[in-house]
Amino acid sequence: MLKTRSADEQNAIAAIILEELEEEAKWDAAFAKSQDLLASMAAEAMAEYRAGQTQKL
Repeated sequence: MLKTRSADEQNAIAAIILEELEEEAKWDAAFAKSQDLLASMAAEAMAEYRAGQTQKL
């Protein structure tokens, strides 16, 4: 059976959900901005590997 929540409880839950959505959007934006840097770092790592400048862990 579904329980009805008070307006205050509903508002508190809505605030938590909105906060989570905002944080997720911030992470998405941060990852989107870092793609060029990550690609550059990956290319550099592959160049070092091909040049024999790496070692097994």
